[in-house]
This record gives sequence, structure tokens and C-alpha cells, in this order.
Amino acid sequence: MFEVQLLLLRHGEVASHRGDVPVTEAGLVHAERSGKRIGASTDTPISVMFGGTRRTRETAEAIVRGIGEPERVDGPTDAFALRNPDMYVAGTRVNMVSSAASLAEQVVGITPNHVEANDWWTAFFSAPDRIGWWLTQDDPPGETSRDLARRIQRFARSFADPGPHRGRFFVCVTHSPVLRAVLSAVFGQDPGEPAYVTGALVRVSTGQIEITPHDPLNH
Repeated sequence: MFEVQLLLLRHGEVASHRGDVPVTEAGLVHAERSGKRIGASTDTPISVMFGGTRRTRETAEAIVRGIGEPERVDGPTDAFALRNPDMYVAGTRVNMVSSAASLAEQVVGITPNHVEANDWWTAFFSAPDRIGWWLTQDDPPGETSRDLARRIQRFARSFADPGPHRGRFFVCVTHSPVLRAVLSAVFGQDPGEPAYVTGALVRVSTGQIEITPHDPLNH
């Protein structure tokens, strides 16, 4: 018998990853449909959480609308553990983005030229699959994929602690690097970029954790 179940989902569709952009209208519709299916799949109370960004928050809000039962749903709330990898530039934590200009916007006093002079970030931006390249790195300027997978596993296990979360189902809207790191740790290889509003079902019981790929609209 599993004590805790968490559904980790990638945020809804966005037009680009040049900064913290909003979810598209099609992405919001997809998230609402997913929320409706999630609500119908369980009769337990549901807690909805998101990983700090506008795109995860908007997706979480759409999922809540889709569930459509405010008396049964808690959230959405911002959960620090669901954030993107902790990466650093010039002593500042930054989010992974798609260009030197977008990265420079996150650090006071840094210009795109400064970023382009950084060998690690230059290689990251030039990689055809930036997240896939990061997954292979043993010493990035921040968290490795193994660090991130362990962070999420510890977060999941914590819901079994005595307290207010017993008996709830958790929907956790996060980011592609988080999902790819978690699934890579389980299966020993990168599953590739997850589709929007899909991810992994995490089941926690005493002494063990089970993680499987999951798409709410196909379960």
C-alpha cells in the first residue's frame, strides 16, 4: 500500500523559453482537460503545487479549474522543491534559458558578452538539446541531474511525514529538466523531452519509491 502519490507534470505549452513566458491558450486548454481527467481518476483530496515560474503557476491554475471541485482541492501553492535546477552565474542563481541575452537579464551587471565568454554556458546554448547535454555533465556550475533527482525523491518522501498531507493526492507542476533528471535516474537513460502536461507518477511507501512515466489524458 502506497502512503503517498505525487503526479509530476511538465508545464503547459509555451511559445518559447526566452525567459518566463506565459502558457499559450492551447496549453491552458490542455491543462484544464488534464485536470478534469485527474479529478475523475481519484476521489481523494488533491493538493496542486507549482515550481515557481509563471508557466508552472498558470498550468497549475488551469488544472485546478479542470478539476472543478474547490471543496476538494488545495492550492495551487508554490513549492520550492519543484523549481528548475539551481545554476549559478557570477554568484547569482539563474534559470536555464535559451540564449545569452535571456541569461544576462537574470544577473545584475552581466551582459550577453560576459555570458558568451563563459565556456560552460556557451556550450550549453550551442547544444542541439540543451537539457540533454546538461544531463551528461558531471560538474556543471550548479546542480547535476543526480542532485536534482535526489532533491525530488527527498521532497516526495517528506509527504509521508506525520502532518497535514496524509491521504491527499499531489499534482506537482514542474519543468522539463526536473522530469528528465528523475526519469533518467530511474531508467538509466534520458527519456528525451517530455510532452507538455505529462510526466511521472511517484509512489512512496515505507522504505521504497516507485516512479513511472504518466500522461493524465492516457491513463
